[in-house]
Amino acid sequence: MRKINLTILLAALLIIGCKQNKEKGVVQVPVVKGDIIETIIDDKENFYHVDFNNYPSNDTSLPIGVFDSGTGGLTVLKAIVNYDQNQNDTQQNGSDGEIDFEKESFIYLGDQANMPYGNYSKENKVDLLKEHIIKDAQFLMSNKYYSNSNDIAVNTDKEPVKALVIACNTATAYGKDYIEEFVKRANSDIKVIGVIDAGVRGVLETMEKDEDGIIGVLATAGTVASKGYHNTILKFKDQQGFTGAIEVFSQGGIGIAEAVDEDANYFDKNLKKPRQDYKGPSLEGDVKIDKTLFDIYNFSFDNSRMLCDTEKADDCSILQINDAENYVRYHVVTLMENIRKSNSTNQLKSIILGCTHYPYLVKEINLVLDELYNYKDKKGNYLYRKFMMEDIQLVDPAVNTAKELYDYLKQESLFNPNGNIKDSEFYISVANKDNSNNQIDESGRFPYDYKYGRNAGEIQEYVKIVPFSRDNISADILARFQIQIPYVYQLMQNFNAENEKTKELNEKSKI
Repeated sequence: MRKINLTILLAALLIIGCKQNKEKGVVQVPVVKGDIIETIIDDKENFYHVDFNNYPSNDTSLPIGVFDSGTGGLTVLKAIVNYDQNQNDTQQNGSDGEIDFEKESFIYLGDQANMPYGNYSKENKVDLLKEHIIKDAQFLMSNKYYSNSNDIAVNTDKEPVKALVIACNTATAYGKDYIEEFVKRANSDIKVIGVIDAGVRGVLETMEKDEDGIIGVLATAGTVASKGYHNTILKFKDQQGFTGAIEVFSQGGIGIAEAVDEDANYFDKNLKKPRQDYKGPSLEGDVKIDKTLFDIYNFSFDNSRMLCDTEKADDCSILQINDAENYVRYHVVTLMENIRKSNSTNQLKSIILGCTHYPYLVKEINLVLDELYNYKDKKGNYLYRKFMMEDIQLVDPAVNTAKELYDYLKQESLFNPNGNIKDSEFYISVANKDNSNNQIDESGRFPYDYKYGRNAGEIQEYVKIVPFSRDNISADILARFQIQIPYVYQLMQNFNAENEKTKELNEKSKI
């Protein structure tokens, strides 16, 4: 395993250019002012540089890169690794009982340290978000990673990738075109596949060409703000000749993905009372919990799943959501309230799960939809039935993403004839505590104000990218993986147990 020793300079020295001491093998990493794409392509001495002049082209043996802002993108990887819609021997349509990507390996990255991506637009930091997204792509195309968060030497034996899957709706909305510009400027032919186009194709397949209806989009606030799904639905509707009256209602699911990934600003299982740094829906602020809708929300207050400053829920002056299902309840009710209060005469027929974390909560979403369909007001009238179908289809873009990836590899003859899916690798970003510029809280994460207060164009190692392990993913999340994405979980275990890149993990850290 090749390594380059790294030394983080004192802040006073960070204005100098990047220099490499070849005799001592030490790379000094300053803050570099500039454009991230130019730095990666042109600055040969920079940590993020990728030598695209010698990047392997049309190499079928290379893995496929998949990234997300956290672990939600594993639901996309689940759809890919379980995909069986073709004959493996002939590549003709039709399931043969064997997964279609069994000879492909994957490299997954979850940028956990910088998530949630959906908040960057709200904080007017889209340029910083785009920089994170380019760094995600850079990691997958580069050869560098750290063995663990304490490692001060970077390994350089990771393989580059032959295709990029953006398994994140917000990153697709804000970054797909930017990555494609990056790839073009690097004179690379790497294919970039995003989940939004796939999701829109999937939802339109559920409708007749002349059918009227409402399409709901449940996504992060950033994805909703980008209008990525809204604009793509209208574009594809016209391109594919749909003549029905199709309306789009979007709901930014603040807190849902964050609760799934246990972001402390939105969820903390150890809390009993409200906290000051809470960022989710509340009785005050921009995203309000409506006390008149308490009966409809039907929140669970058990086991501190809601945090109130009084013993009686009705008397709360401070109220905070502290549970993934309660976040779902708030946002699905809000979506239906917006439809009910609109002038639409259509019905909600489908909901795009416009965030890769949301498929983990399909059961909870369906439960709330069923409650709303059967909800009666004080006069005994069904409040929402005229605005929604009884069986609303939840559309997960992941399956259509798998199809697009398969079709691309087939078209370009890039399938690996001799590979093994068990060679797949899993990485996650952690706050770089060896960077003296970083602000890191007691849990080892970036505080909210620092995370979204940083500026684009200050290129430095904010994070280290390390293998998945019990050191950086909680037991609760791993238990959920084991139940909901079992084959992906097995691949994680295999990575920890069999891969040379994780040989430095102790047994207690292995998944």
